[in-house]
Amino acid sequence: CFFDVNLTNKNINEINGNWLTSSSNSIHEARLKAKAKRRLRKNSSRDSGRGDSLSDNGDVVRGTPGAPTSPKSKLLDRKSRLGKGRGLPKKGGAGGKGVWGRSGEVYEPEEVDEKDPNYDEAQENCVYETVVPPLDERDFEKTVTPIVQEYFEHGDTNEVAELLAELNLGPMRCEVPSLAVSLALEAKASHRELTSRLLSDLCGPVLSRSDMENSFDKLLRELPDLVLDTPGAPQLVGQFIARAVSDQILSKNYIEGYKGKVDCEYARAALDRAAVLLKMSMGGLRIDNHWGSGGGQRPVTQLIKEMNLLLKEYILSGDNKEFVYEATVMVLESKGEKTFKMVLQLLKSLSVSSIITVDQMRRGYERVYMDIAEINIDVPRAYFILEQFVDKSFSMGIIDVKLRDRCPCRGRKRFVSEGDGGVVKLESY
Repeated sequence: CFFDVNLTNKNINEINGNWLTSSSNSIHEARLKAKAKRRLRKNSSRDSGRGDSLSDNGDVVRGTPGAPTSPKSKLLDRKSRLGKGRGLPKKGGAGGKGVWGRSGEVYEPEEVDEKDPNYDEAQENCVYETVVPPLDERDFEKTVTPIVQEYFEHGDTNEVAELLAELNLGPMRCEVPSLAVSLALEAKASHRELTSRLLSDLCGPVLSRSDMENSFDKLLRELPDLVLDTPGAPQLVGQFIARAVSDQILSKNYIEGYKGKVDCEYARAALDRAAVLLKMSMGGLRIDNHWGSGGGQRPVTQLIKEMNLLLKEYILSGDNKEFVYEATVMVLESKGEKTFKMVLQLLKSLSVSSIITVDQMRRGYERVYMDIAEINIDVPRAYFILEQFVDKSFSMGIIDVKLRDRCPCRGRKRFVSEGDGGVVKLESY
């Protein structure tokens, strides 16, 4: 084999692996072919199925027209890719990933296939209901405490009963009375009266008598801890127990069941207080008003009942001074502005019409003056209310100035100021 030496003298160039002559036309054609190859390699990932190739002369040869292609720009295209049809979306636009069906299409109930391997006969007639999980101790306090505190503001026991009925109290049901009483111990006397009414209204519809007994048992056990925050807790819990027995939400034998079984001095003091109040109720003490709550929080129907009883007593006895006495005591016990005004208007009307004489009116007021010390035991603010009632009676012309000035006032000590010379002065209210 001989090699032609003359070839070395020729101007030979290599472009992308192709040996070409140095003529300008050949170099231009070689550049076009290289450019076409680069374009073909660049689009190979997008047009992998098109079967394009490069001919010998540099022209791009397309694949078969019917060959499947998968251009990246047409991945989400829902038109048929088989080259058939009119180019409409597949299944009328109801097919494809993430499509819920044709617009306006209504699905009918699907019949259960009993031959389906996942078919379960037990689920054929299932009824699904909303299940509320029972409250644990931590969630119970967070949920019920705001309900009781809001009740102290509005005083509607029906609303509290509805809210508690919506909760799944479970074993925490008997904790409701003890939580309410614990909150009332640190509150005002009117809130304690509201708590006693709440317990009475909840017993039956929401709570049972056994729940009440278990709750008061817990209160007696927790008295050593309650005393730390409320020193008078034993006496107050005893009053709650006496009121519960009076309202018949605790059995009459509840206190008797603790005889000889109590070691805690605080629990013993509470039970003794309850027993004393119950014995006093047999002598005429009204346990239902021993908190001294205001009549403004009492239902109007209850005030109407008391008015009716008062009028019936007056009709049966015919004693006008007794009527004046009972009407004034009603004002002292209720402390409500509505009752206060109604009784004053009634006494004014009876005085103007001479149904009650001046002497009968005077004797009725004088009897209240004599019994005010005993009334004050049940109604702590009886002196203050009586003074206001007497002043208003005088301004309306029901009584004279002499009877007004005879109104008793309970003295109280006030703090000594620097200008008092170290003398403790007495004031009345």
